[in-house]
Amino acid sequence: MHPMKIAVDTAFLRAEQQAAYGPFRYELLQRLARNHPGHEFIFFAGHTGTLSGLSGPNIIIVHSGSPGRHPLHWKWWYDVKLPSLLKKYRADVLLACNGIGSLRTWVPQCLLVTDLSFLHSPSVTGRLQRFFYRRYMTRSLQRAAAIAVVSGFLEKEMNAAYKVTPGKITVIHSAAGEVARPLDEAEKEAVKEQYTGGLNYFLYTGLLHPHKNLLHLLRAFSAFKKRQQSNWKLVIAGTEYWPGNGFTRSLRTYKYRDDVVLTGFVSEPELARLIGAAYAWVYPSPQEGLAMPVLDAMQAAIPVIISAGSALEEAAGDAALYANPANHQDIAEQMMRLYKDESLRRMLIAKGQQRAALYSYDHTTLLLWQALAACSAGSAGA
Repeated sequence: MHPMKIAVDTAFLRAEQQAAYGPFRYELLQRLARNHPGHEFIFFAGHTGTLSGLSGPNIIIVHSGSPGRHPLHWKWWYDVKLPSLLKKYRADVLLACNGIGSLRTWVPQCLLVTDLSFLHSPSVTGRLQRFFYRRYMTRSLQRAAAIAVVSGFLEKEMNAAYKVTPGKITVIHSAAGEVARPLDEAEKEAVKEQYTGGLNYFLYTGLLHPHKNLLHLLRAFSAFKKRQQSNWKLVIAGTEYWPGNGFTRSLRTYKYRDDVVLTGFVSEPELARLIGAAYAWVYPSPQEGLAMPVLDAMQAAIPVIISAGSALEEAAGDAALYANPANHQDIAEQMMRLYKDESLRRMLIAKGQQRAALYSYDHTTLLLWQALAACSAGSAGA
């Protein structure tokens, strides 16, 4: 293969997404560039500092300016700014990390799609945002030369919603981060002392976004507290996707607000400490494409409670407890099972570590590279 100039659109990646999809994309991109030194990678970074640790002799980082949060800003980015950058840097191929490509360029495009949550939670997105996604997602998938998705579950969703051309989608899977690891007892106690005054805690990691189902998590924690009369805490590590979207305001009247710890944004190493010291990791999101967080928890020897019927189930198999995300009592029941049954917890930990070992960034990066190579070998469709 001749040397390529590979443009990578990371303009929508923000520092606060560290607790969401940021680490997965970051690790993939770093490995992609490192594994293919004969090719040049040009990263379009919208926010200063989001790619500060990404470096290499074949990496160029272009601070292209933030696309903003309004759909009109997004349209300007995809229709005007991005095509201009691709032309300026003479890109041979575009890797679009936000799952949407440009409709105004003929540079072959590979879309990296990590979730389709906007399809399932229309009530939490604005009218203009829904219009943008309906218009641009459909046409981007048609225009793309290749599409990389993170689970077979997501591939099925995409085919059902958009009827993608057969053979265009590559399932690259998720992987656990390298910093996720089991902690010894002294480390666990230090983390608990720092965040919860030495008490055990359930942990949620991710964005504070309405479609993450966090109000049901609070209701489940209330049911757990009432039933068990426990002094345990709930730690929520992440930031609000839209500041002032209501979650932190809802805590002001929450009965057990003193038992809920909001960490805000934390670095990836600190997040690994929080995961490693948790009694259990709870993820109530009903629709989730990326399994990296559950693999992180299992690799760190922490049992997980996740929503039934999501892509997480594909990764976790029989190494997790499952709850109906629409039923907070069911979520609470799984929390109580772990609280009462230490042998169940040990079994889930052992199975979880075995499941996490099945996934690796080496394999995921290879599959993404193959999708990119197929993309560059062809041409963008009409």
